[in-house]
Amino acid sequence: MSTKPLLGGIELGGTKCIALIGTGPDDIRWQTVVPTGDDPGATLRKLETTLTEAIVAHGPIAALGIASFGPIDLARESPTYGHITTTAKTGWRDTPIVARIASAFSVPVVFDTDVNGAALAEGRWGAARSLGDFAYVTVGTGVGVGLIVGGRPVGGFTHAELGHIRIVRRPGDTFAGACPYHGDCVEGLASGAAVARSAGRPASDVPDGDPVWERVAHALGQLLHTLVLAAAPRRILIGGGVMAARPALLPRIRAHVLESLNGYVDLAQRPGGIDAYVVGPGLGDRAGPLGALALAAHAL
Repeated sequence: MSTKPLLGGIELGGTKCIALIGTGPDDIRWQTVVPTGDDPGATLRKLETTLTEAIVAHGPIAALGIASFGPIDLARESPTYGHITTTAKTGWRDTPIVARIASAFSVPVVFDTDVNGAALAEGRWGAARSLGDFAYVTVGTGVGVGLIVGGRPVGGFTHAELGHIRIVRRPGDTFAGACPYHGDCVEGLASGAAVARSAGRPASDVPDGDPVWERVAHALGQLLHTLVLAAAPRRILIGGGVMAARPALLPRIRAHVLESLNGYVDLAQRPGGIDAYVVGPGLGDRAGPLGALALAAHAL
């Protein structure tokens, strides 16, 4: 068993929240799942109670990481620092997270987006180890990007929201999109929610041969085109629930980004070619909760 300091983590997701204690992917001492629900007070209270009980059972933690769905306020000078802000998640808009959690646990607390946390976890333990510049894309209920440059997530007055960029649409595609803010941004076209709205049934029930998946692959190929030209990441990882359930999507996305770049940046000539450049996450579906531990590790 590891002798490293114990870390605590909370991943706040759109449908479920995961709390855990450990030092890394090979040393998880405790983990629990709490439904997110529409009552943030009840959800946070349950997380605080169960995590407190686990600390009593497993020993004190040295730091706590919170990886949250967003948008969130990361500006420490802001009066709403540590809040979830303009989320479409029912009941959670303008919810203070950091102040409440920090008051319950007398340890350093690090707060960031769930996708930035997952990216840092992949950099520490997964498919981006030894890389200071890479991107982690998650495709699930929404679409998010953790863009790491020089070992740190990109951000200015707030965190990046590359899942909401506008893209070149496929010719003849008239689907209005599912994003409540932008309609046909990447998230509005390629997320699980977008697939469900377009197909009229849950994304998990849509067969691989349905034309909706071509729209998804095209939109994500456009997102990767933007990432390559904006930041030249040394690798792009694509995970999330939609990708995990649809392994056939990955080669289609690779083909779309190559077609879109049209040789201007020749990814096929990179070491290992496009198959080594656009890859799945090394941590699989554990990247999210491990992201909370990675944030805690940064506090130390």
